[in-house]
Amino acid sequence: MGPAMRTSLKLCCLMPFLMPAALFAQAAPDLASRISTLEAAAKSAQSAGDNAWMLISSALVLMMTGPGLALFYGGLVRRKNVLGTMMQSFILMAVVTVVWAVVGYSLAFGGSSLFIGDFRFALLHHVGSAPNADYAATIPQQTFMVYQLMFAIITPALISGAFAERMKFSAMLLFTVLWSLIVYFPMAHMVWGKGGLLNAFLGGKVPCFDFAGGTVVHITSGVSALVCALYLGKRLGYPEVPMKPHSLVLSFIGACLLWVGWFGFNAGSALAASPLATSAFVATHFGAAAAALGWIAAEWIENGKPSVLGGISGSVAGLVAITPASGFVQPFPALLIGLCAGVVCYLMVTRVKRMFGYDDSLDAFGVHGAGGTLGALLTGVFATNAVNDALKDSAGRTMPLGLVDGNGAQVLNQLIGCAVAWALAIAGTLVILKVCDMTVGLRASSEQEIEGLDVALHGEEGYIFEG
Repeated sequence: MGPAMRTSLKLCCLMPFLMPAALFAQAAPDLASRISTLEAAAKSAQSAGDNAWMLISSALVLMMTGPGLALFYGGLVRRKNVLGTMMQSFILMAVVTVVWAVVGYSLAFGGSSLFIGDFRFALLHHVGSAPNADYAATIPQQTFMVYQLMFAIITPALISGAFAERMKFSAMLLFTVLWSLIVYFPMAHMVWGKGGLLNAFLGGKVPCFDFAGGTVVHITSGVSALVCALYLGKRLGYPEVPMKPHSLVLSFIGACLLWVGWFGFNAGSALAASPLATSAFVATHFGAAAAALGWIAAEWIENGKPSVLGGISGSVAGLVAITPASGFVQPFPALLIGLCAGVVCYLMVTRVKRMFGYDDSLDAFGVHGAGGTLGALLTGVFATNAVNDALKDSAGRTMPLGLVDGNGAQVLNQLIGCAVAWALAIAGTLVILKVCDMTVGLRASSEQEIEGLDVALHGEEGYIFEG
């Protein structure tokens, strides 16, 4: 057999093996293209799911202000002030939105300084459909922006509970704008903004854990509420004249709406439809439930009767306390945090308030200031990387978070974060109140207060009873 014949025979023998290899070589580029297409589709689906969840969460948080807080606070005041009190929550949905669009979002999340952002996003410049990878890589930056806006709206609305039934409407508007600029936006940047002093995940000097706003929202609003109550003084006749809630039915509905909306507040702070969002959702619900029972039990023991007002107040206290911890703690510690909050906040709004004699009309400080501080400190105790593994060292290893992980120093970091929030709220609020007092005047006149702010300031009545 000649060489040519032997070569032909070998090719014939190898043909069954060479043909699949040739076909694979031709198919390889197509397979790679299909894999790439599948990966792109998966990312697109993730982005769509995350975006849908964040838009729903944004709506839930807005619902917390109106109708949730409006009904909750509106029912707690006297009948002659119900519209004025509800109007304070409603109007902030408009006022804060405009301030946020002009400069607020940029001051909170622009740049990377220690204390406050810059003006790169002023007038929402460059805030569009492209994600901002520093904060939320799978959703449009515009979605992140509008979600954070809802926090900026409800925070000053919480303060209105302290000066209810006695502050002028014009003063409330000026106070809110200045307070947002001087207190809220800097605090939001320090805790959540890139490079902020207290940001635990984006280069902060003091890593303070605040998943959804214990320091940013509740401590700043609660402490500012106390300053407002002390600066304005007591309502006419307080505490000799009974000033009972005019409609616990309204407050009950408002509290239930707050509870539901809080899932967007806390679980939404995961910024994705993820297992972390589920964990925060569970912790939020457990904390609220335990706090409602804790408050009712304390009240039942002391007064002999469990009240509806105690139950709804306790649930709100638990929601406040679990807020900073919701994305860091397991279910049972969430129950403990809620239980502690229910009892502590009950004592704050009954014994401590009575002891010092200040008129915090709707207990904004007793619930939000005290509950927020307690929750922030207990976050340092119970935070665990079994829930949130986002904090890693230079080698990429997951780091311990709180005391239960062996990182006892985190309690000190939380204490520093609380101290910064307290100091900024006290100093900023005092300055703002003085400016408002010198310009438009803070307090309604005695005649207006006696008549009721609904008629005196708005020319309307919440209830008209005709023969």
